[in-house]
Amino acid sequence: MINYYLITKPGIILGNLLTVAAGFLLATKGNIDVALFLATLLGLTLIMASACVFNNYIDRPLDKLMQRTKRRALVIGLIPEKNAICFATILGVLGGACLLYFTNLLTFLIAAFGFVVYVLLYSIWKGKTVYGTAIGSVAGAIPPVVGYCAVSNDFDLAALLFFLMMVLWQMPHFFSIALLYRDDYAKANIPVLPVVKGNRRTKIHMVLYIAAFTIASLLLSYFHYTGYLYLYIALGLCLGWLTLSIKGFWSINDEVFGKTMFRYSLFLITIFCFLIPIDKI
Repeated sequence: MINYYLITKPGIILGNLLTVAAGFLLATKGNIDVALFLATLLGLTLIMASACVFNNYIDRPLDKLMQRTKRRALVIGLIPEKNAICFATILGVLGGACLLYFTNLLTFLIAAFGFVVYVLLYSIWKGKTVYGTAIGSVAGAIPPVVGYCAVSNDFDLAALLFFLMMVLWQMPHFFSIALLYRDDYAKANIPVLPVVKGNRRTKIHMVLYIAAFTIASLLLSYFHYTGYLYLYIALGLCLGWLTLSIKGFWSINDEVFGKTMFRYSLFLITIFCFLIPIDKI
């Protein structure tokens, strides 16, 4: 059973649930419906788990070529392929039914859109185009919007800003992973930016995306969705991230630089997800 659990990529799910909670709590304005909150988390957890299992199934040929993925359960045959497909289908159906019953149609449709982008676009195209990272960032920006719309039943400016923030955050986050595992991606012939355009071009993109993320994140306060506590802390964290990315141009070891940027990006988004609802409440 542990192998079935692992192919759902629990680490990715846990990280995304944090953003779901942030979006949900931002929309509640302090009036939390616990039952709705738990149902939203459960429904989206099942849908994300389904998407990750399908992703594992589709990625099998690529995973065989990379050091960090060549021991995955589907690659070495610990789980039959038909079982994985059935498992993913059941998870997706249960998750969709949960969102439809306990939340609203808009929330279900947004979650379904994220599922389609991740499974049918990202999983299939990431090995064929350098834009796979951008496609993946769209899917990864869906969870906080699901959390927000589960409460509001409305895709308003706040939902749009949160979505935009997450897209912009994920680009340098993914680029840092690409720098960290550049050799692995090159071996599997996956066209991530460092492999196709080189590390320097990747660092330029990181700086630009972090600058754009900084602007987008501050717009939450400009439009009065968050207050001064969020504004000042977010600005400080973003400037720290931007400074770190600029220093990367003088990095001696880009693998270490990628790991540092990866860790900081996780730290930053975790603080944001706690800070946004607390400041709003």
